[in-house]
Amino acid sequence: MTSSPLLPSHTAPAPAHARWSPRMWGLLVVLAGNMLIDALEVSVALVALPAIGTDLGAPLTTMQWTITGFAVGFGGLMLFGARAVALLGRRRVYLAALVGFAAASLVGALAEDPSLLTATRVVKGFCAALTAPTGLAIIATAFPEGPQRNRALSVYTLFGAGGFTAGLLLSGWLTGFSWRLTFAFPAPAVLVLFVLGLRLIPGPGEENGGGPPPGTTDGDRVGRLPGTMTGDRVGRPPGTTAGNRAGRPPRTAHRRYGFASAAAFLAGLLALVQGITSVPAHGWADLRSAGLLALAAGLLALFVALERASAHPLIRFEALRSRAMIRSALGAACLNGSYLGLLFVLTHQLQSLAGWSPLRTATAFLPAAAPLVVTALFSGRIVARFGAPRLIAAGALLPFAGYLLLLRTPWPPAYATGILPTMLLVGAGFVLSFAALNSQATSQLPPAERGAGSGLYQTAVQVGAALSVALVAALLTGSAPPAGAAPAEFAEACRPALTLVAAVGGLGLLTALTGLRSRRTGPP
Repeated sequence: MTSSPLLPSHTAPAPAHARWSPRMWGLLVVLAGNMLIDALEVSVALVALPAIGTDLGAPLTTMQWTITGFAVGFGGLMLFGARAVALLGRRRVYLAALVGFAAASLVGALAEDPSLLTATRVVKGFCAALTAPTGLAIIATAFPEGPQRNRALSVYTLFGAGGFTAGLLLSGWLTGFSWRLTFAFPAPAVLVLFVLGLRLIPGPGEENGGGPPPGTTDGDRVGRLPGTMTGDRVGRPPGTTAGNRAGRPPRTAHRRYGFASAAAFLAGLLALVQGITSVPAHGWADLRSAGLLALAAGLLALFVALERASAHPLIRFEALRSRAMIRSALGAACLNGSYLGLLFVLTHQLQSLAGWSPLRTATAFLPAAAPLVVTALFSGRIVARFGAPRLIAAGALLPFAGYLLLLRTPWPPAYATGILPTMLLVGAGFVLSFAALNSQATSQLPPAERGAGSGLYQTAVQVGAALSVALVAALLTGSAPPAGAAPAEFAEACRPALTLVAAVGGLGLLTALTGLRSRRTGPP
């Protein structure tokens, strides 16, 4: 999730009529193109899941890793990625992440084992966590402040918003030939971006010819961008010094990456997801489920202990003092988690039970995904006009109503009267609350804490997706009737998973309503 730049009032913006050089256009193509690929990776595996499971002989609880693995890699290593960018520099990390993403795409396309496919998804999630926020930082230093930077950010945001829709359509089309093409096609595109990036992505001190953007002061070389994940000022991750504002690694003999904290957090999330999905096969008392859940709790507790004891933690716990940030993180986690959980259930119903093709399934999901693309460039104006708390509440209410409607729809579902209204309500919910949640997340934090708060917010969004999909997969598997049952029985077995989706959406609505109460009683 990205947000619009906050333009400092004490600096003069660049002339609106100034034209970009071919180099600047090329740089934007690289950054926006990669943002598109990062975003479509969230949806690209959804409609391919039944084909993957059939080909690899894997159950739903295993195949859910193609979605949750990417989310865990993205959210679980995002804070560590910000530290790596701070210490190694933007250009170096960005280019390395492009190569890693392309390699993981090729390996995943050739995988014959679900475990290898899962590992590639985690790697791709980590690479996306490195490039998505770093791209914002590069834009904010390479493009002059004012209309030019705003235009570049608008293009970047539009490509990010369109990625989910593009991923659905591409996956639906390519899966008709082979699901492996769905995972292979990003590789050549990313390698082209890498070759272009070698020439176009600025190195230390090269932004705008090595100086600050026209019209800015030395003290504000990169401007400020609330809601980004790379630091308090764009490209300045938590724990860096002023000497790293232009993407230069800090000059310090003690580089603290936070490997132990990052490993504990990532391992804890992986154990948690695996423990949840192991319950249907092994029960609550088995070490392969209860033992993993206990291990997850221990690892996450270790992560907190390591962070609190560290002189240079990955997390700034001060950000957790903001109720607005906590409400936004929980609300966004519920919105994202319930949506992906819904699509997971519907993919199973429409393809495995109703016999729909992957492309037809992807097309059925478009009414929920496409509206955000159309309204992405106007989202800031909508938030300014109506206020974030009201939009967040309305944006949580509409999907929740859609989930309840789908629960009441008999099998087989009529698309026009059952699935389509739900998709439209979910799409409207994202239009209203997507930008509002992102804006509210850091609104009550001091400037020095906004980067840390944004990183926590984005981590919560990805963790919410991973946990919701894992729980949905576990419920679908645990409720499945024996082989040979009637289609209506298999459809009825999806009801617990849909109920969970509605419950997650309801939690998001309750969270949003507390924001309305806080708005009446005073600032959080």
